[in-house]
Amino acid sequence: MIKEIFLAGLVALKDYIATHVLTCLVPAFLLAGAMVAFINREAILEYLGEQANKLKSFSLASVASFLVAVCSCTVIPVASGLYYSGAGVGVAFIILWVAPSANILALTYTGSILGGQMVLARLVASLLMAFVVGFAMSTFFREKREEFSQTRSERKSIIEKKHLLLLGLILLSLLLPNYLIRSGPYLHKVLVWFAATLAVAVYALKALEKEQREAWLRESWWFVKIIFPLLLAGVFIVGIVGKILPEDWIKNYLGGNSLRASFFATLIGAISYFATMTEAPFVHTLMKLGMGKGPALALLLTGPGLSLPNWLAIARVFGIKKALVYVPTIIILGTIIGWLFGNFIF
Repeated sequence: MIKEIFLAGLVALKDYIATHVLTCLVPAFLLAGAMVAFINREAILEYLGEQANKLKSFSLASVASFLVAVCSCTVIPVASGLYYSGAGVGVAFIILWVAPSANILALTYTGSILGGQMVLARLVASLLMAFVVGFAMSTFFREKREEFSQTRSERKSIIEKKHLLLLGLILLSLLLPNYLIRSGPYLHKVLVWFAATLAVAVYALKALEKEQREAWLRESWWFVKIIFPLLLAGVFIVGIVGKILPEDWIKNYLGGNSLRASFFATLIGAISYFATMTEAPFVHTLMKLGMGKGPALALLLTGPGLSLPNWLAIARVFGIKKALVYVPTIIILGTIIGWLFGNFIF
């Protein structure tokens, strides 16, 4: 039995490495490093920093997150890269939440499987939770960032054009494999990623100075060192949990739209790891077995938005205190949203 449990962890780890490292994590780490190396810190402080207007900065972060199709692990380097560039803690955690829980690709795929009503509910619920999370994190962690004072004429742009183009190319290498290749062999995603990454490399060699390339790669490697080992450990643990969790327990405790059912659905989603778009067919299967629409929504939100590897990496990158506030907040909100929508909206 112990051997089978251990092997389950290894299988989960093997699958994760085989299907996520190249096409998801590598471009995410490169993007995070480029953000820290090239984005103008003072401009970020002005538009997305702690002193910026919360409604505007939170709205900008939420809208931008819809365009980034990433999972709960891949989003961490992206959000932390922006955070260490000067963005406020509320903005960073909104991106951590919205990008995996309600990106355009996931919403489109959800609609094709579960219908328009569930898509609209997922979109509205994600936005509601995003603003609550943003304000909660900003309230709990009022951080003083480096002060700056510039006249409007002296203010620099957020990023130079050549660096912006580099970020755009890296972002394409992260998004195109998921947007263009939605089915078929994983090799097809790798080929798309390789072509996009080759374009990034060629452009970097031609447009950037040696010192700039070294700074970019140095910052990227910093994110790899602190995040990647914890992601692997978390995926291994999730594989073990998936092996020992009884299937009958899932069926019995997710039926109806009770608060308990929404809580268990949220908890399962918060622990398990779901790659982008895999949550929709999983939820569809559980709904066929009797899971209520409220718990289904809760699982659609927390499944891609949280995971055990995500918890560990957040604690490492942002600090244990922030993880201890963020994770329970999401679980509580997911439970309440699932119950409310299940009993009063659907």
